Amino acid sequence: MSAPTKTKAAPLAELKGDLATLKERFGDAVQPAEYEGVVIANDVLVEAARFIRDELGYRYLSSVTAVDYIEQGYFEVVYHAYRLEGGGPLVFKARTPRDVATVPSLVSVWPGADFQEREAWDLMGIRFVGHPNLKRILLWEGFHGHPLRKDWKEPYYEEEHKPFSSRWPSGHHVRAEDRVLWRDNVQYPLDWDPDQVEDTSDELLYIGMGQFARADTGEVVEPKTLRTERLVVNMGPQHPSTHGVFRMVVTLDGETIVRLEPVMGYLHRNHEKIGERNMYLQNMPYTDRLDYICSMSNNLGYAIAVEKLLGIKPPERAEYLRVIMAEFTRIVNHLWAIGFLLNDLGAFFTPALYAIEERELILDLFEEASGSRMMCNYMRFGGVAHDVSDDWIARAKELVYNRLPRAIEELDRYLTHNELIKARCQGVGVLPPDLAVAYSTAGPVLRASGIPYDVRRAEPYSIYDRFDFDVAVRYNGDVYDRYLIRIDEMWQSLRILRQALDQIPKGEIQAGKKQYMIRVPAGQAYGRVENPKGELGFYIVSDGSPNPYRYHIRAPSFINLTALNEMCKGHKVADVVVILGSIDIVLGEVDR
Repeated sequence: MSAPTKTKAAPLAELKGDLATLKERFGDAVQPAEYEGVVIANDVLVEAARFIRDELGYRYLSSVTAVDYIEQGYFEVVYHAYRLEGGGPLVFKARTPRDVATVPSLVSVWPGADFQEREAWDLMGIRFVGHPNLKRILLWEGFHGHPLRKDWKEPYYEEEHKPFSSRWPSGHHVRAEDRVLWRDNVQYPLDWDPDQVEDTSDELLYIGMGQFARADTGEVVEPKTLRTERLVVNMGPQHPSTHGVFRMVVTLDGETIVRLEPVMGYLHRNHEKIGERNMYLQNMPYTDRLDYICSMSNNLGYAIAVEKLLGIKPPERAEYLRVIMAEFTRIVNHLWAIGFLLNDLGAFFTPALYAIEERELILDLFEEASGSRMMCNYMRFGGVAHDVSDDWIARAKELVYNRLPRAIEELDRYLTHNELIKARCQGVGVLPPDLAVAYSTAGPVLRASGIPYDVRRAEPYSIYDRFDFDVAVRYNGDVYDRYLIRIDEMWQSLRILRQALDQIPKGEIQAGKKQYMIRVPAGQAYGRVENPKGELGFYIVSDGSPNPYRYHIRAPSFINLTALNEMCKGHKVADVVVILGSIDIVLGEVDR
């Protein structure tokens, strides 16, 4: 694979505003980067990060990712930081030779970098010096290699880019299982033979009556030290509220939580590696499967990122349709989140069914517009795939003006003042505002902690700046406020939907003719939207070919989990599932 052709760096005089201030403070350690932002020398990276946070006011680190420039021989770590008052990002980067692959960790500055740095280590092999817990996060510890490196190949590897020649145009496909040793999608380190492994375990198992036995032989032994009452317990991955693919390692003192570590990756399928082999348009239906509750708004985030590189703008009617679909999606998500929060509280499925009934009516509209209820694949670069009829608009208005307000009011009436819900949710899983920002949380989790940050207002995209709505905010930062914020946001979505449905113009739905293959000009872009679970961002690097050179997703479900330990410490085992439910994760988006 060829790496993107680098353009000549911008002259130093072109650095303006905060980037110029950064350059003035750190001198030659700060240099202009190709396309956008600056490259900061590793020996001052941590100090510069504190300066960016404390002196320049970029308190919110949204995204951390890495790019493998294999032909140039280095990795680039890319950071996007924002001011909570709103505005665009300050983009800064760090570089390291591929054969060294070390960069200072910024967890001490922004704790929200924790899981994102671990992901870059896991998938790229970049070691973040000073990270408090640098280990794999989406793959298991014994995994061989780092699969987002450009020179990594899996056992079923076929070609670098789609469309694969075995499918198109000649069509002589051979099943991957028939092309590899043992007909299995497994590879081992070259110096390791699974048949030669010996069990050297000396783990002791408690067998009762104060006795312990060796795990491998069963021999009863006397422990050399007294076992304490502190206990480590695995919750999951079989728990139904985690879809069977999420585990929490909980350290307990009695029934009080001392520490909790999320363990994920059971569903990981390397969405980003697939995305770098797909053509740009082929990735659109893959975004459906990230947060499969929020297909429409996933499509929108990806479309906006690619449109930034293409320099195109959708027609007016398409913009309105995008907002309508995105706000209906927000209501769908929050109905689902509230219903299953009650399921986590033990009100088995009855509240969820009330919420799901209303969701189904919105999915009826999605199905008619796109052809699919959940995996909509509706957005296109420069517009949307299909128009809607006047009858569709009329039925959408009936939902927005009549049916949905009654349903939200009913949920509010039944749940908000329920004494059991208050007893289980108020004061539970508290996340203070400073920590909500430090951990890079987003969406309802951030706003329920008193931070009124919403991408639709902070850095408006599409046509959101035309609509009258409020950024919902609550101030206690507990499970109860994370429930209330979703009720608030559904009311605000109805406000936006009424305006959009009343104002939608006639006209085209696509800028230019539809194309299945596009060539995106070389460059880099980060497109983000305020998804129901928080900021969903797509970082795209183009080398001018029909396939993305780098395709990365800033997944709110994944990053919001960074704060789970902080939320759970000091609570009881019974509170853990409720706190997790209040974050509202979907594992397709967590693991990608």
